[in-house]
Amino acid sequence: MAVPNQPNSRLGEVITATGCTYEALAQDVRRIAAENGETIQTNKSAVSHWVHGTRRPSGRTGRYLAEALSRRSKRVVTLAEIGLRDAGDSLDADADPVVTATDLGRADVERRQFLAVAAFTTAGVAMPLGYDHDAVSRMLRARTCTTMVGLEDVGVVRDITAAFAAADERLGGGHGLTTVTAYLADTAAPMLRARYPSEALRRAAFGAVAELAYLAGWKHHDLGQEGAAQRYYQVGYQLACEADPHGHAAWMMRALAHQALSLKQPHHCVDLVEGALGRGVGRVDGRTEALLHITHARAYAAVGDKAAAARALLAAEDALLRDDAPQPSFSLVTGPAAGTVASHTARTLTDLGDHLGTERQHRAALTRWDPEKYRRVHALTHADLGDSLAAQARADEAVAAWTRAMDLIDGMASDRTRKAVSSIRATLAVYQRRKVPGAAELARRTRDALF
Repeated sequence: MAVPNQPNSRLGEVITATGCTYEALAQDVRRIAAENGETIQTNKSAVSHWVHGTRRPSGRTGRYLAEALSRRSKRVVTLAEIGLRDAGDSLDADADPVVTATDLGRADVERRQFLAVAAFTTAGVAMPLGYDHDAVSRMLRARTCTTMVGLEDVGVVRDITAAFAAADERLGGGHGLTTVTAYLADTAAPMLRARYPSEALRRAAFGAVAELAYLAGWKHHDLGQEGAAQRYYQVGYQLACEADPHGHAAWMMRALAHQALSLKQPHHCVDLVEGALGRGVGRVDGRTEALLHITHARAYAAVGDKAAAARALLAAEDALLRDDAPQPSFSLVTGPAAGTVASHTARTLTDLGDHLGTERQHRAALTRWDPEKYRRVHALTHADLGDSLAAQARADEAVAAWTRAMDLIDGMASDRTRKAVSSIRATLAVYQRRKVPGAAELARRTRDALF
């Protein structure tokens, strides 16, 4: 494919660092293509064209080039590093998730603006529906190195994820984002190239890194950087498939649907959650299954299917009562399942126009979340509770709920809390004119928080 004649200095520098000739590199690229079932005609002239910017590798050749340079360099060389793809681009469904995770993490560390402003896409929500896990798994297994990784290494990844997840709930998504993504890019993702003493430990490693990728996505979501969040969720899904193609993969499908529903973009969500339930039911514990069902209910409510939403709500309640197995760490990250089910039941009922039911569920959720450990959850729930009270024309109670939310939001680096504050200002203006007690002071506090 012809492109403007702009030298690819990144590619040239990496080739120079390896010390190999264009001819030797071309041979490597052809051999790696053959390993992946493809015959290509790359030669030294093609490599020269890539370096000088007169052409770009077509099809999968860029990936084979990155893999060849990785083997020569004895480290992971990504497409972004050699100037062939930005980490903010849409994720290719057949891309190497280890490389993608490294790309994304490095982009965050280097604070590249294209990742911060990457666009959320409705097409991206459906990515798992057409994903070929077997092909990617074969590629991953063919790319292991000689380093051996043990149980302790995997445990450290889990410990770091747990520590930053706990801090995230108290301080917001902006706290520690760069540290989390640097660890993902420099330590956690490269660990997946290693050899493991058992298949169980290999799966555990992929699961641990998938949870770290989910945390990075969740932090971006909390900051309102939805395109970046979606890309982390997608690569988390790919890694989860390698760890557990049933329960953990289903959970990451839920994450993609949950994000889309939060953005009022329900396209593909019903199909996605039905796919997640098809994978997970019978293979996950009752609490995790309840969390899948409640997302199903939200998806149905978002598209106006009230009957199906009601059935999904009942299914979530039934699953929650089942105490048949320990809840895995990938779904424990959201906190107490009963609180999450109540919270999302409230959101489902909001979409269905049941404001009294919404109020009851928000109040139930507040009793199930530790207010210190889950400070942000309490803040957002009080804000939503205020909205449901305002919808019932209970102004005094709405002001009280919003005031409590403001108390909790103070000092939190979270775009979601800012949006919650901003959303109440129009109603507060009406309350001020009506001289509702506390409305004027609350309006002042919202102005100070936003400006």
